[in-house]
Amino acid sequence: MASIQNAATTFDFLAVNCVPESHVWTEQKDYPVVPESAGNDAVPVVDMERDTDGAIATVAQAAEEWGGFLLVGHGVPIELLVRVEEQIKCLLARPAPDKERAARGGEFKNGYGMPPYALYFSKLMWSEGYTFSAANVRSEFRRIWPDGGDEYIRFCDVMEEFHKEMRSLGEKVLDMFYKALGLSADHIAGGEVERQIRDMMTATMRLNMYPKCPEPERAIGLAAHTDSVFFTFIMQSLVPGLQLLRRGPDRIASASPWLTLSARPKDMKVAQLDTAIHPGSKAMFRVVTWPEYMVAREKTFWNDGSALTMLRVTEDEGDAQLA
Repeated sequence: MASIQNAATTFDFLAVNCVPESHVWTEQKDYPVVPESAGNDAVPVVDMERDTDGAIATVAQAAEEWGGFLLVGHGVPIELLVRVEEQIKCLLARPAPDKERAARGGEFKNGYGMPPYALYFSKLMWSEGYTFSAANVRSEFRRIWPDGGDEYIRFCDVMEEFHKEMRSLGEKVLDMFYKALGLSADHIAGGEVERQIRDMMTATMRLNMYPKCPEPERAIGLAAHTDSVFFTFIMQSLVPGLQLLRRGPDRIASASPWLTLSARPKDMKVAQLDTAIHPGSKAMFRVVTWPEYMVAREKTFWNDGSALTMLRVTEDEGDAQLA
């Protein structure tokens, strides 16, 4: 397939009301798609907080059978993840000339633009992003903010804080892999090979943004690919669409499904914030799980109704409290 060049010209995704030919993906996928992982196809969940031995066993099984897992109980502060996402949005909302000035290509291996594997496709993807070495944040982003300033400092501070947290998490996950291989704590701490692997670990960060698409069935955010690194952490936002190819010994390749990974746990509760309830008052809306909220939203979507109206506490439920 013919490749395309990583052009420095930006594409204004929000200025179009249809997908242009340059971004249309018409190839039919041979793999079936499962809307959400469940049953035997439920993506393994590794909880680093509750059950260390169980988590290590799950890591071993996931590595052998899946090549990926959902990580919870990791200890990275949620408020930091929120700030990281805010900074990504601010960066990629910069004017086109700023982003073009920082385009990757030629002598610049990092910067704004498509990842290298995207260059081997004849079509463009419905996303934009920035790749950089986590160890060189401040020098790299002088290309965006040549004169520095508050936005530059704020962005770099958040990315460096995020890198510090992810570096620590990466070492913990690496130790879990070692233990899954049967290595003792003493061996992990004192082994020369283990030390060298830990010392050689470097972090590359890729900040992706997936703008709203007017015809999502005709476009693709990122094409199917395999990351060629030791392991990849994906900070999944509430934008849906992340999929994982499920292969197993009981399936031929063409029967392996793409599993859609939900960004929201099924038991996640939707409720009013405590700060939105006046002292001495009771909640105006019932507490529901995310699937229950989505059912209410679907019922009201086509008649210009409000899901909140369906969830409002009635007089008979006047004693309802936030769970």
